Amino acid sequence: MGRPTEMAPPTEKGASLHADVSATLQPGFSGTTVPGWLATAHAEGLVSVCLYGANVSGSAGLVPACRELLERLPGVLLAVDEEGGDVTRLHYPAGSPSVGNAVLGRIDALGTTAAAAAQIGAELAALGIGLNLAPVVDVNSSPENPVIGVRSFGPTATLVNRHSAAWVRGLQEIGVAACAKHFPGHGDTSVDSHHGLPRITVSRAVLHQRELAPFRAAVDAGVACVMTSHIVVDALDPDRPATFSPTVLGVLRGDLGFSGVIVSDALDMAGASAVTGMPEAAVLALLAGVDLLCLGSQTEPEEYAAVHAAVLGAVASGRLPAERVSEAADRVRALAARSTDHLGSRSNVAAHEGTLTDEQVAATFTTSHRFTRWRQDPAPSAVVQVESGSNLAVGAVGWGPRSVGVGLEALSVPPGAKVAVAARSLSPDHPAHQVLADLRGRGHHAVLIECGWPRGGADVETYGGSPAVARALVALLGVERTDRVTGVVSP
Repeated sequence: MGRPTEMAPPTEKGASLHADVSATLQPGFSGTTVPGWLATAHAEGLVSVCLYGANVSGSAGLVPACRELLERLPGVLLAVDEEGGDVTRLHYPAGSPSVGNAVLGRIDALGTTAAAAAQIGAELAALGIGLNLAPVVDVNSSPENPVIGVRSFGPTATLVNRHSAAWVRGLQEIGVAACAKHFPGHGDTSVDSHHGLPRITVSRAVLHQRELAPFRAAVDAGVACVMTSHIVVDALDPDRPATFSPTVLGVLRGDLGFSGVIVSDALDMAGASAVTGMPEAAVLALLAGVDLLCLGSQTEPEEYAAVHAAVLGAVASGRLPAERVSEAADRVRALAARSTDHLGSRSNVAAHEGTLTDEQVAATFTTSHRFTRWRQDPAPSAVVQVESGSNLAVGAVGWGPRSVGVGLEALSVPPGAKVAVAARSLSPDHPAHQVLADLRGRGHHAVLIECGWPRGGADVETYGGSPAVARALVALLGVERTDRVTGVVSP
């Protein structure tokens, strides 16, 4: 299709509105080259584009896509989810060199957290990416949470408050805008908003003391953006998800005093648009006070056109004030201009120091007495990694010992070897439990490793699965001299 939206009316006012609507939209796109419709949309006022794993080009990563976007869409604000740890786009699909938030929270050194964020910022700045949709500042108060988990700095607000502020400062000192998410807090949920509509039922007092506190800390630290969540918070608005609630977003603007850009979580998620469809979701989000509408990965031109037309139609009918669209567009443009200026002044920014040693990372693991006895066993070590699902935020990215080349199939474990069985999100019905039982039944001394947020029952809990964590785990398991093909200690 040649144009992503209908032609703007041939009046100055109509053309301005058309551009304002475009400025509030943040599409993704398919593939590793910039499609023509996206360049056309930018010429008509589009300000921001979000990059995903689908835009990675082999070993070159996001470099080709970023280079072409910056050349063909001058002044574009590139955005990405580069949280570090389990969620990475720069290092997709191999896995992140960052340990991730949960490990940083357990280290509990604010300088280390700030340095980790600055390291990510330096990588983003080098690519011309001006907006990082991170950090996650949710308090992971529910161990069964299917989508936050190790993306959180921890289970208490006091811990998350400190590290959220440090992470924001570390990133933004590089010149990359940070985005605290997922407002007003996605930690106390057992439903993934990619697939359904979570609901938080805590009291208003608990909400302010726990969920909202890290966002206040991030706002006080000068965070440039806050991302909404597609969750219902009964204490604030029992009828509408946060993304579509003027009441919830009023808390962010009023009680927390946030004056920056409010960006929605992806509107293609089920929690946002499964009932209404994305065009109507976009209108509702703007009405509620969202400024920048993240449309999700691999946006098709027809989807973009439908959303743009729906917003224009809502303004034409009087349902959505043109002033609300203009206000949102102005905030987005100001963020893009600021980011461009900051990145330009830091074009040769050096990578920050802050690399953690394997010993420092391993010191954050929790281990059982059974594992202590396992380490003392002189038998050769083997590692078996059991397939474990991931949520859509993580995607198909490398994790656990296999991400650093260690691991074999359970049936290939040689007689007499002691075995570490690695998995993540170890629910009671996880297949790793059967693998563990089978290995023990064959006479192996075997222990269980949790590479995600602990749910109980594992002998080692690592609070993350990125290669940075996996290397520390492999060293702890005593397989640092491992034949990287077999996963067994070489004689």
